[in-house]
Amino acid sequence: MIEPYNAVGLIPTFWGIRTRADIGHNIEHLESLTKAAFWLSNLDIPVRLLAIPEGALQGFNDEILDADHTEYAHTCAIDIPGPETDRLAALARKWNVFLMAQAKARHPDWPDLFFNVGFVLSPEGEIVLRHHKLNALLPVERSVSPHDLFDWWVEKYGRTLDAFWPVADTEIGRLGVMMAMEGSYPENGRGLALNGAEVVYRASLPAPFTENDFFEISNRARALENNMYVVAPNIGGYHLYPDSPHAIDAGGGRSMIVNYRGTVVGKQLDTNGSTYVSGVIDIEALRHHRANAQISNWAKDIRAELAQIVYERPVYPKNRYLDAKPPKHEEFRREVTERQVELLQSRDIWRKPAGAADQAAPAPGRPGRKSPSRDFGPGPVEHTP
Repeated sequence: MIEPYNAVGLIPTFWGIRTRADIGHNIEHLESLTKAAFWLSNLDIPVRLLAIPEGALQGFNDEILDADHTEYAHTCAIDIPGPETDRLAALARKWNVFLMAQAKARHPDWPDLFFNVGFVLSPEGEIVLRHHKLNALLPVERSVSPHDLFDWWVEKYGRTLDAFWPVADTEIGRLGVMMAMEGSYPENGRGLALNGAEVVYRASLPAPFTENDFFEISNRARALENNMYVVAPNIGGYHLYPDSPHAIDAGGGRSMIVNYRGTVVGKQLDTNGSTYVSGVIDIEALRHHRANAQISNWAKDIRAELAQIVYERPVYPKNRYLDAKPPKHEEFRREVTERQVELLQSRDIWRKPAGAADQAAPAPGRPGRKSPSRDFGPGPVEHTP
């Protein structure tokens, strides 16, 4: 039996980095903030899970400054394991917790590229899970996704749930990672749930998405539809550089922990300085609900054959960076984002807004649909499975 426990999500002030060596200052602050968070959080129900939000180690300077991808990979990305994860492992051992965190990191097979990697450390300091982010905050994120190297990834790791949505089976439940914008795509929550996930890390998201309920709605939806906990601490004040005197509230707060029924069980609106959010995780209650509910344990009713029809035709292009590196923001918008919109319009999934040129006429006999000959977009956009 797994006793109920507290999960704590840190909401740290952090500093953007110029080099990998600058990460040490952020980790030092996380160590101090953990001590402050555990001062009261450990008094009633023991803390067994500590979550550190995305950006807390390195910031987001690769994205904000539109950095050259390869240069950032060489000067700022980390290795997992490495000195930075060793310090976090010591933190996990000190407080006897599982620790969830994130970093921009290299893969040993791709030294000139970097990924956005979520990882979990055990109370013994062992890395028990690594998840490579699948969906980015496009077009501004600089990291590559396994989908950008899809054919290679499948050849190396397989075409399985574990290859893309890994889950760690631990003494505090089954843990998974769904970072930031990944939580905006229902497929990621469902992939984790169907691989057994019970507690999922979802951090961080910037303003304005937090300020207009985007973050809370998607957190609660993923938790409810998959009957899983979502631990979602957001970032605190962001110093753009290590020597920047003033912090910017780039996250907008709204850190939270959501239970398996979509109910918020811990919430922290503030981002003025460094703080934390905490809430109780009850794995046995989750398992009881999944086993006994007749309606709201949704996964038992998935019509998989119908879902497969929804995804038969590819939309976003795979293998983009097998032989290239991620481009600058403007080039990405022009070469990818705009073409993806055109693709959905060419398939008549989206209709062009009023006043847009070349509004397609409905096909004869099929109101509102295009003829088969016009069902596909330009050659560079279409992709075969």
